[in-house]
Amino acid sequence: MAFHLIDMNTWERREHYKYYQTLVHSNYTLTAHIDITDLLEEVKKRHLRFYPVFLYVTSSAVNSIKEMRMSKDSDGNLGYWDECHPSYTIFHKDDCTFSDIWSEYNKDFSVFYETCLKDMEKWKDVKGVKTKPNKPVNFTPISCVPWISYTSMSYDTPVTSPLYFPVILFGKYFQENRKILLPFSVYVPHAVSDGYHTSLFLNTIQKIADNYKDWLK
Repeated sequence: MAFHLIDMNTWERREHYKYYQTLVHSNYTLTAHIDITDLLEEVKKRHLRFYPVFLYVTSSAVNSIKEMRMSKDSDGNLGYWDECHPSYTIFHKDDCTFSDIWSEYNKDFSVFYETCLKDMEKWKDVKGVKTKPNKPVNFTPISCVPWISYTSMSYDTPVTSPLYFPVILFGKYFQENRKILLPFSVYVPHAVSDGYHTSLFLNTIQKIADNYKDWLK
């Protein structure tokens, strides 16, 4: 998968990047409620599992916005990947622990969905924080807390990493005013993603969910 270097001489955010890299080391979280009313109805009608369906929605949004695919190469140069693959948590009911696995992204929903189901089945009983090996460097971390509906969340996780990926969490969907809403949060480094880019990402999530007829075939 190709990695595209950012030209620091022409990049429109070069001053912002430098500011958040040197003066204000800032990350932030935005939370929104995604309307999944129609999507969820269709998912239930087709007897699909919601988790891999929404992993597809999330990954498709990530792969449509380069600011959500930023990283540094081995020489410390900033750039972005052509594509990122979801790295996501699965829950072990017997001991209430989780493991992190990953699946290869595919624009074709049917292919992606079946890949996720196979990975979830294969690794469901393997314990450990990281279980499926050979995770690619171009990944997006995604978690789900299906036991609670929330209105906000935050991280307190100082990390030194060449990766500028978003950290994504969604929770238990709930009904409000005849709509089914899903709490969805994204934690991003301000060095590569301003409020505009993160809002674009959240709005793209909603758009993909709304336009499920275009891909849920």
